[in-house]
Order: sequence, then C-alpha cells, then structure tokens
Amino acid sequence: MATSASSTLCKAVKQQYMELPQGEKVQAMYVWIDGTGEGLRCKTKTLDSEPKCIEDIPEWNFDGSSTYQSEGSNSDMYLIPAAMFRDPFRKDPNKLVLCEVQKYNNKNAETNLRATCKKVMDMVSEQHPWFGMEQEYTILGVDGHPFGWPSNGFPGPQGPYYCGVGADKAYGRDIVEAHYRACLYAGVQICGTNAEVMPAQWEFQVGPCEGINMGDHLWMARFILHRVCEDFGVIASFDPKPIPGNWNGAGCHTNFSTKEMREEGGLKAIEDSIEKLGKRHRYHIRAYDPKGGLDNARRLTGHHETSNINEFSAGVANRGASIRIPRSVGQEKKGYFEDRRPSANCDPYGVTEALIRTCLLNEEGDEPVDY
Repeated sequence: MATSASSTLCKAVKQQYMELPQGEKVQAMYVWIDGTGEGLRCKTKTLDSEPKCIEDIPEWNFDGSSTYQSEGSNSDMYLIPAAMFRDPFRKDPNKLVLCEVQKYNNKNAETNLRATCKKVMDMVSEQHPWFGMEQEYTILGVDGHPFGWPSNGFPGPQGPYYCGVGADKAYGRDIVEAHYRACLYAGVQICGTNAEVMPAQWEFQVGPCEGINMGDHLWMARFILHRVCEDFGVIASFDPKPIPGNWNGAGCHTNFSTKEMREEGGLKAIEDSIEKLGKRHRYHIRAYDPKGGLDNARRLTGHHETSNINEFSAGVANRGASIRIPRSVGQEKKGYFEDRRPSANCDPYGVTEALIRTCLLNEEGDEPVDY
C-alpha cells in the first residue's frame, strides 16, 4: 500500500529539534475551512506570549486565490480567531486556533457557515441545545486505495469488522489511538471511538457540546485527524461512499436534544420536532453535505443501514430510518433523537443550524429565514 514520502523521514531526527526550548515565544497554528466547504488549511504565527483567551490572538490574513475563496486580483482574506485548543503536535504552550474567514470587505466567505450558525444558536441559548456527532471516516493510502485492503481485490465481506479486534479485522488502529489521545490533549470533547462496518473505516464521536461548540470541536477533531494521518503517511477520507458496491458508506449521525427534551415527558417535544423535520426533508438534505445533497445521494440508498434520500422516516431503534429514537429514550419518555442523514463530509455548523431552524425556530419551506 502506498504511503507518503514524508512518512519515511526519520522522526527521531525531528524530535531532537522539537525538544529545543522556545523561550517565551508561542506558536499559534491558525486553521480554517477553504472554499470547498470541506477542506482545511493552516499556517503558523509566532506570538510573544501564551494567549489566555481567544481575544488574545490577533486577526491574520491569507491568499484566498489559492484556497478557492477569491480572485487573484483581490485575494486578501481575513482570519478571525474563533476557538482555541492546545496543540498536541508542538505541545504546550503552543495553540491550535480555529478561525472564521471573512472577505476583503469584512463580509463572511461563502463557506463560513459558523457566523450564521452562531447567530441562530444565540437566539435559542435559553433552550440549551446539546449535540453529539458521530464522525465516520475511511483510512486510505496516498493512492486512494483503502488501508490494508489487498492490492488486487477485496477483503472478506462485511460482518467481522464492526468493533472488531485482531489484525485481520481492525485496519489501522494505531492512527485511531493516536488521534484519540491527541484530541484529549487538545481539549476536544471527544467521547468515544470504534471500528466501523467496512474494513479500514472508523468512527469517533464528539459531544455532548452545546450550541456553536459542536461545530468548533468537530472541525478541530477533523484537523487533528488529518495531521495524525499525515505523520503516518496515509489519508483520512470523509467521502460518504468511498467504495461503490456492497460496502457501507460513511455518515455523521447527529444526536440532538434540548432542555425540554431531556426533562420528564420530553418525548412529546422529541415527537413534535420529528414532525417538523418530516415537513422539511428537502431543506435538510441540501444542508447535510457540501454539494447540496449530491454526495449523500451516493450513500442514502435505503441499503447499508441508511434511509432513502427521497423519503423521510422515523422509528424507535431503527437504523434504516431518517430519524432514530433510541430504545432507552422510548422507554424513559425523555432524552434525544438521532438524525442519521448528515454525510461524513457535512459541515457541522450547517447541520446544527438547520436542526435549530426547523425544530426550535419553527421555520418551514425550502429556504432558511434571514434574521
């Protein structure tokens, strides 16, 4: 299997430099979403002292013509620091800084979905919306071939791989363990991980996070995964259907609850929200992948534990439904529900914003309301 040339460089040589003292200076790696709506970019700035809060980190800029975000004749874009994490690669006191992107005229870039998401979350803050997102991904070689798969064929059919253990069932666990520990170090609200149904496919879960924190923490967890995979010389793919045929796709199931849903008798609020979602299925499908539903159309076929993209359904403990109510929630009459439609490459800001607009702001129709 093809790994990157960088992965063959001697890490022990690098380590002797990484152990050098850095004085009072701090390296802040700025991270942002590029013009594709799913790719991440980063660059580093030296700060004179360790920032204690996000306000201590200065705004910066970059060349948007090289990230699909502007024309070359007017290419300056601005990085607005939004969330700060510890840096698990350079270690303390260095930081990872997740940024919003604005254009030269201080208007939000088209793929900056955080700004409107934050506005919507602030409108419903008293309802304390909680989210948990289950991020599936596939480990690939740099040639695009799934990690550990035979070079001229396929592994055995699905069945033994989900939550599997053993060299013939779990493909690439070192990457998963490194990512998990790096997220914990960084302060990302990672809450679990497991091997998935397709070999070389894994999942990690982030949450519960309230409001805008969901998108911040999931995007940073994705960035950290890309960096870990870079060190190992492989690729993390969030493609919703990386291998055509009789193999599971990759989603980003989103669990959602409000204060009312979590209290006694909250099942009524859950059922009310599901009814609203059923009337706005097309709007949500458009919001649940970066290509307006085209990516998800490859995955949401009605097979391989998915609902059909053209139909809305809901059920208790039903993994083939659009919305699943966990069995424990049905029994306790309170808790949360799981939206199984978001694709693995969704923008979590777009997904969580759509849920708030429909379930809490009672929006209807195919277009979001402009507040």
